[in-house]
Amino acid sequence: MVKRQNEFQSIQDLMKDVIKENKLTKGMHQLSVKEAWANLMGNGVVSNTDKVELQGKTLIVKLKSSVLREELSYGKEKILKMMNEELGEILISKVLLC
Repeated sequence: MVKRQNEFQSIQDLMKDVIKENKLTKGMHQLSVKEAWANLMGNGVVSNTDKVELQGKTLIVKLKSSVLREELSYGKEKILKMMNEELGEILISKVLLC
């Protein structure tokens, strides 16, 4: 049982504690990455995306269109930078487009 703390904490801090204690960080990062991809890439790219996942520090994006994959491959560094900025921390060190 957890001891009651006399000090007040924000909801955000409490949620971080719950996520950390229950080892949910990896799953929360997966959700954050998918949400960031949808926010940054727009409807055209998102509608041609099959899967977005984070494996270790590698962002793996499976695309339906080979033309789109080729076009996005020219901007991998920009995608990497934008995704990390959107996530608020450096979670991604490599982008793999499949």
